[in-house]
Amino acid sequence: MLYSKPPVSIPDQITKLKARGLAFGDEALAIHCLSNISYYRLRAYTYPFQDNTQPNHPFTVPVTFEQIIELYVFDRKLRSMVFDAMEKIEIAIRTQIIHQWAMPHGSHWQLNETLFRDVNRFHSQIVSYKQKSAAQTKRLLSITRTPIPNLLIHHHG
Repeated sequence: MLYSKPPVSIPDQITKLKARGLAFGDEALAIHCLSNISYYRLRAYTYPFQDNTQPNHPFTVPVTFEQIIELYVFDRKLRSMVFDAMEKIEIAIRTQIIHQWAMPHGSHWQLNETLFRDVNRFHSQIVSYKQKSAAQTKRLLSITRTPIPNLLIHHHG
């Protein structure tokens, strides 16, 4: 597939954004930001302020590059907080599942086929897990230059 858009230098990106109506308070900051955050990544944050039915995507409301960066930073921080909270919730739920099943059924309850409604499905999932685990271990061992002890293979094999 051929792409028709040529690469655009950072100064030219700024020129293009200015031509579309985006204001810049500090071009040095803009150069720094565009050197670290892709022009196309920032596009998602400029989109609501532009007429995207027009080929040159003119800005329809007064907005500055610095305001776009503020939106980007807010979104990055919010995403980080959400993922942090999701991780804590996931770990808490997993811990409760493990605890609630391990106490009455032992530490390796997940290997006890009598605890599952569909024994055939249980067996096929165990086989699938072992195959995937072995393939991943083999792949990891093939790409590393330092020998890795066969702890995973011995423990899970």
